[in-house]
Amino acid sequence: MKIVVCAKFVPDATADRRFRSEDNTVDRAGVDGLLSELDEYAVETALTVKEAGEGEVTILTVGPEQAADAIKKGLQMGADAGVHVNDEGIHGSDAVATSLILAKALSKLEADLVVFGMASTDGSMGVVPAMVSERLGLPAVTLGSSVTVDGGKVTIRRDGDTASDTIEGTLPLVLSVSDQSGEPRYPSFKGIMAAKKKPVETWTLGDLEISADQVGGSSAWTEVVEVTSRPPRSAGTIVTDEDGSGATQLVEFLSTNKFL
Repeated sequence: MKIVVCAKFVPDATADRRFRSEDNTVDRAGVDGLLSELDEYAVETALTVKEAGEGEVTILTVGPEQAADAIKKGLQMGADAGVHVNDEGIHGSDAVATSLILAKALSKLEADLVVFGMASTDGSMGVVPAMVSERLGLPAVTLGSSVTVDGGKVTIRRDGDTASDTIEGTLPLVLSVSDQSGEPRYPSFKGIMAAKKKPVETWTLGDLEISADQVGGSSAWTEVVEVTSRPPRSAGTIVTDEDGSGATQLVEFLSTNKFL
């Protein structure tokens, strides 16, 4: 079975994230980044499926040079190979264009099972798995809290607010998993060393037979028109209770600022 995990390189949520001044797109090259935490659950699911049967896990990512770190993390966790789609023409692509790139790459890889996280930690849209399944003409079973693969059948449990659903599909298909699907493993020292010898291919838009006018900022359906920096945090108000009036001061402060 050929299992492909679509993993995204995202800006570190703890870093100083910002937009590029020249086009108001997310700065992915000038900030610290990492494999999206939600995609780690997808990698873990793929590895669990592989270990329960037979198969090969490939990490597929789309992004700038630094996005290779997302593949590296997946390989260190135990994946077998990686594919990095890297082309200057991709910059500024929205979810629609990204789904096109991924679908073309997945077709070339001849994937039997495509695994996504539930969303990316930067965009948080969660629509790309459905878009990719539509482009590939494959069924999609999404937001799985648990996943079982038995032969050619995939069964997931999807947990909602009031009930859980059991959903089945037959391979090949597109799968997305939630952050309840299983705690991602930490790379072992052996895994880190082994990852250095695993094959990673780099593809361009030309390799996928995609023209530059199909992707990038010029073809995006959305545009960030204006960006304003977050204002600095203002100093807090300290209520002292030297004469026993602290409670009154606190109530007055909360009432004046309409916190009550």
